[in-house]
Amino acid sequence: MEKSPVKVLITGRPGVGKSTVFMRVVDGLRTRGYRVCGFYCPEIRVGGVRKGFKIISIGLQLEGILSYVCGEMSGLSSIYVGKYCVKEDDAVLVGVRSLEYAERECDFVGIDEVGPMELKVEGLREKMWSTLFGPKPVIAVVHARLAEEVRKQFTSKPFRTLYYIVTEVNREKLSQTILNDILASQIREQ
Repeated sequence: MEKSPVKVLITGRPGVGKSTVFMRVVDGLRTRGYRVCGFYCPEIRVGGVRKGFKIISIGLQLEGILSYVCGEMSGLSSIYVGKYCVKEDDAVLVGVRSLEYAERECDFVGIDEVGPMELKVEGLREKMWSTLFGPKPVIAVVHARLAEEVRKQFTSKPFRTLYYIVTEVNREKLSQTILNDILASQIREQ
C-alpha cells in the first residue's frame, strides 16, 4: 500500500501569529531529528513600520527580498499586492531553489506562506503547487483568503490533511498540538 503524505495547513487572520506557530512546529520537528526545509517570509520593519518581507531558505544559506514598498527600493518588479512590489528575482531564486532542495533532501517541506504575493510570481507559484501536491509531507501557512479553497483541493486528493486556524486564544499552545498530530501521523505511517 502506498503511503499517503500528511499535508498540514495553518491559517488565520493577518498578524495573528501563523508564522510563529509555523516556525515552532519546524523547530519541534528538527529537535526530533526530522529534516525540514523550504522557506519562510518574515516582515522587514524599519522604525517599527512594516516595509516589506524577506524570503529566507530553511535548509540552504539563501536569503532575499520577497517584497518592499513600491518605489522605495530598486530592483522591484511591476508585480504588486497592496503597497508592496515583489522582487521577483529573489522570490524565484530563494523560493524555487529551497523547494527543490526540500523535495530532494528533506523529510518535510515547509512553506510560509501560500499567499497572494508568492502566487503572483509565476516560477514560484508553479513550484509551490507542484510541491504542495507532491509526495512529500508539507507544513504550509496559507493566507486566510485562500485557505478554504486550498483545503478543498487537498481533501479531494489522497492526502491526510490536517487543518488549523490560529487565533489569539490558541496560538500559544497550537504549535504543540500540531507537532503532536504530525508525530502521531508519522507513527501511523510506519
